[in-house]
Amino acid sequence: MLLAERGRPPLAGYWSLPGGVLEVGEKLEEGVRREVLEETGLMVEPGPIFTVFERILRDRRDRVEYHYVLADYVCKIVGGELRAADDVSRVEWVARGDLGKYRITEGTVEVIEEAFRRRKGP
Repeated sequence: MLLAERGRPPLAGYWSLPGGVLEVGEKLEEGVRREVLEETGLMVEPGPIFTVFERILRDRRDRVEYHYVLADYVCKIVGGELRAADDVSRVEWVARGDLGKYRITEGTVEVIEEAFRRRKGP
């Protein structure tokens, strides 16, 4: 699994799947291609949407500080060279059994595990 360590707030120092904010008028798949390239140096071809979930981050007073709607894709690498860039400090290929060694954003491990379950099929 390809993970990126966030280099800026929110969640600086946490590992997650590569991704980011859509630009105005940008379609989801275009945003996936651009964000993965910007953060990891890899060119990808997104498959269908794998899952969608929300991440709501609250401040110390329990007020909503950030509210993200995350659309995750399983992608095929079609070019490029792996390197950390943009707003990430590191990118790494991580074996499934090593996920517990990383400080991973809430909900990300569950998404990864579900991807592995679906990949194996019924």
